[in-house]
Amino acid sequence: MADKLKVTLVKSTIGAIPKHRATVEALGLKKLHKTVELPNNDATKGMIQQVRHLVKVEEV
Repeated sequence: MADKLKVTLVKSTIGAIPKHRATVEALGLKKLHKTVELPNNDATKGMIQQVRHLVKVEEV
């Protein structure tokens, strides 16, 4: 199991509900096609699960 996750914003948050928009920003994603590395823990996985239709996730 990887200890980091690579998360990329692949779909715009325009039109998304405000809760999802806030979750994407809390993940550290501000612009399309930008990538951040996050720890692979339950909190991060829960946030990613909530906005899974907007992001792409890879294990590092």
